[in-house]
Amino acid sequence: MSKKKNRFPDNLFYRLLLLSGMIVRRLNRSHSAAMARILGDIVFDLLKIRRDLVETNLSLTFPEKSGEEISRIARQVYRNLAANAVEVLRLPLIRTPEDATRLVDVDVRDFLAKTRDRNNGAVCVSAHFGNWELLAVSLGLLISQVTVVVKRLKNRDIDRQINRWRGIRGNTIVYKRQALREGLRTLRRGGIMSFLADQSDPEGGFFMDFLGRRTSVFLGPAYLALKTGVPLFVVMCRRSGGGRYIAEFEEVDTAGLGSDKGDAEELTRRYTRVLERYIRQYPEEWFWVHNRWKRTEESLPFESGEE
Repeated sequence: MSKKKNRFPDNLFYRLLLLSGMIVRRLNRSHSAAMARILGDIVFDLLKIRRDLVETNLSLTFPEKSGEEISRIARQVYRNLAANAVEVLRLPLIRTPEDATRLVDVDVRDFLAKTRDRNNGAVCVSAHFGNWELLAVSLGLLISQVTVVVKRLKNRDIDRQINRWRGIRGNTIVYKRQALREGLRTLRRGGIMSFLADQSDPEGGFFMDFLGRRTSVFLGPAYLALKTGVPLFVVMCRRSGGGRYIAEFEEVDTAGLGSDKGDAEELTRRYTRVLERYIRQYPEEWFWVHNRWKRTEESLPFESGEE
């Protein structure tokens, strides 16, 4: 007979999340930002959670940078991640499109001209870059409600709560296993699908170079765009200073592509190059704490990837 899982740690972290949210939402933005900066420095200097991994990933991606430069970028990575955490706790304060535009500068005219004005859906791919959670909520208020694909968290109480915040202004939240089915349904009725496309595929997927190292990628966003004939946009949200962000859209060319696996692989290469360009230009904005290159072709029981 299996032992019942001890739920105390999960319940404790869930209560701490709720308490933290109550505290942060009572602070003004400048005080919240100062608290996040201190928290980021504590994690970097004292706790050193995954610091070796972050600095190793940065060094391998930017071999031309000195150790001092790598350390400076790594510190800012932790400060930015702490700021993200605080800003996620403040998501319930974003109630209107005006609230969103006070935080995010975005020009949506070209996007709307190619999607809603033509009764067309769209696939939007982004990365764990800038504040991706704020981006999704803001787009839901400023453009149209978005179907957001997420990964299920191990702590089910925290998972439910964060999904409530993600969907607080009408966005639909689906898990990755539902992405293809829900994606086809959403896009065929003119909706918008949003993916974070910088993570590896746990089932192997398609192998290609990402930031100079070979790893697996998920073909779902490219497959959905090609299968339904909707445009695919890279949407990135980067910091512009003073707690504000700039969201930028870049349509990815699908010229000459059909809808078979090889075409989905090519479209994935095309949008991945855009993600790489942003990450290389603004390295402090990306989620280097993730072991992005842990899955290799040699670690899988079958052969996968490019020829």
